[in-house]
This record gives sequence, structure tokens and C-alpha cells, in this order.
Amino acid sequence: MHLIFDPLFRIPLMVGLIASILLPLLGALLHAREEWLAALGIAHVTAAAQLVGAALGLPLLASGTIGAIVAVIAKQFTAQQGNLGYALLMFAGWAVLYLVAANSSLGESLAHAMSDGQIFLVGKDQLIAMLLVAIPFLACFAWWSQRLLRARFFTGYEQANKLPAWRWHLSFDVLAALLLAFSTASLGLMASFALVVLPAWAAFALSKSWKSALWLSLLIGVVSYFISFVVALSYDQAFAPVQVAVLFCLAVGLRLFKWRF
Repeated sequence: MHLIFDPLFRIPLMVGLIASILLPLLGALLHAREEWLAALGIAHVTAAAQLVGAALGLPLLASGTIGAIVAVIAKQFTAQQGNLGYALLMFAGWAVLYLVAANSSLGESLAHAMSDGQIFLVGKDQLIAMLLVAIPFLACFAWWSQRLLRARFFTGYEQANKLPAWRWHLSFDVLAALLLAFSTASLGLMASFALVVLPAWAAFALSKSWKSALWLSLLIGVVSYFISFVVALSYDQAFAPVQVAVLFCLAVGLRLFKWRF
């Protein structure tokens, strides 16, 4: 337990903490919009872009931003297909990810880092990237919540009132893609996806209001992250599988508790 207070792990702890706060909030919006599978597709596309960028010597901010832009454009083209479109993004990103890994000198190790998570190796660049996304994400969240939920449940409202809906839809997609890009580079692909999906899945079953669902999603994400960080660090385990396992047990346990009582 004392290892988490070691200055060596201070930046990794902060990077993961920011991600464990933001990703469950993102997941709540995606869950409400029934777009949760989009997170997996976008994460694969951004991971592939970052791997290509690393092979070309590009910095994290540049490759992550390029990946986010590509993912948002691809999402616009596949949005009409629903979850099938997001699955197509995942397949394309997965194929590029492992083809680059197999054909570049750094690719294999970086692909493993994307899968296993490299939270204990992150530095100031990753922290800066997460903060650059966190500040506008949190600043816009309440604004997004009202408008995106209204668009979800009152589908004709924006068009009938001639509202500039592209502003909140596009800004949300861009910041969501950036968040997934930078969190995937630090926590790992599946750990990031689990933080998007599982806290909201558990919280929506237990909560009776939108605000309580948000707070519970955030709490589940942060608690699971701290447990995973301590366990992975103490027992020398890859972070991402531990995060997914802990979060899965916590989310399923809460759902069973709701069903039983």
C-alpha cells in the first residue's frame, strides 16, 4: 500500500485518477444515448493511429489528436449503421493496430502496452494530455448533458426549433475521442473501455435519477481504479487485466445486490 505514495508513481496515479473520473461520466452519456459500443470502435481507431504515430516518431499529443480526428470522421460516416458501424470501426482499428505491430520495430512492444496498460510508465506528457482534455470535458459536461439527452429522448426538438445541434454533437465526439485516445495510451484499450461501460451499467440499475447515476458511476470508477492500482503494483501484475477484473466483479456484484434486495 505504501508504494502508491512513492514519488515514482505519483504521476501515474494522477493520470489514472483523471481517467477514472472522466471515463465513467463519458460512459453515462454514451449509455443513455445507446452508443456505448462506439467507445470500443473509437478506442481501436485511436490506438491504431497512436501506434502508427509512434512508429513514425510522432509525439503522443500529435498522434492522439490525429487518431481522434480520424475516429470522429469515421464515426460520422458509420453513424447511420448504429452498433454495426461501431463494430466496423473496431475491426478496422484492430486490423491496423496488429498489422503495424507485426511490421515495425517498436510495434510489438507498443501493441502489448496498449493491451496490458502502461500506467506505471507514464510521464508528464501523458499527464499534460489528460489535463488538456479533462478541463474542457468537465467544463462542457453539464451543457452536453442537457442537450444530448434532449436530442436522445425528444428526437425532433432540435430540427423543429432550428437549433445549431452540430455544435454540441461535434464537440462531444471530438473530446470523447481525445479522451479515449489518451486514456488508451495510459490505461490500456480494454481497461479504458471497461471504465466507459461497466460503471454506467451498474449505476443505471441502482439509481433513480440522472445525477445520482453520474455520481455512482464516478464512485465506481474511482474505487475500482484505486483497488486495481494497488493490486497491480503490489503483486507485479499488468494493470489493464486487473482493472477489468476488479471493475467487472464490482459492477456485477452491485447488479446482483440490486436484483437480490
